[in-house]
Amino acid sequence: MQSKSWAHGLSLIIGIFAFSILSASMAANDLDDADELVQRIGSGNVIAGKAKSATELCQGCHGERGDSNRGEYPKLNGQYADYILRQFNHFKSGERKHQLMNNVASNVSDADVADIAAYFASNETMKGNAAVDTQNAKSLFLRGDMKRDILPCASCHGQAGKGTFSGSESYPAIGGQHKTYLREQLRNWRSGVRGGSGNAMNIITRSLSDAEIEALSTYISGL
Repeated sequence: MQSKSWAHGLSLIIGIFAFSILSASMAANDLDDADELVQRIGSGNVIAGKAKSATELCQGCHGERGDSNRGEYPKLNGQYADYILRQFNHFKSGERKHQLMNNVASNVSDADVADIAAYFASNETMKGNAAVDTQNAKSLFLRGDMKRDILPCASCHGQAGKGTFSGSESYPAIGGQHKTYLREQLRNWRSGVRGGSGNAMNIITRSLSDAEIEALSTYISGL
């Protein structure tokens, strides 16, 4: 009887110990998720941003939650607010050219943009249906091709393309973005129409062929 009681007690202790480890792990994961959400949202007001994204007509192109269903308009759901703000300022200054966005950017205050960006960032991150690998797109995404000065996309945008935050700057989520939009931006960087990113994207894309841009756009949009 004593042996059975001892065994039962040991089993109970092991169970409690295992539960404690699991609970601690879950708490740590929740903390990581919370920290990541804070990084994505930034300093804006999510609730105010939801209303402002409607009154400023952002939802007309980018969708109610930032989940645009039109290929020419980028998805913004789950995108880093920091990145949205940075691009908005590029449109405002004229550094980035887009007739509609250049006009919009000149009429929305910095505070309102911060709130709108926070709202879109607070929604579930964009997702694709399935990544399709052609023309070695997966290899270029994960490993790049250093002989041609092509850095791995994953080195900045993460293994799943959901973006990263380093220091005080974000690298945008691209996994699950519209293929049409991705392809256009890669071509714009290659031609020099679009700059920014310290010209890193211009250097990387100048070595990409049309077929590789098509393949990468297909692969990334499926992540």
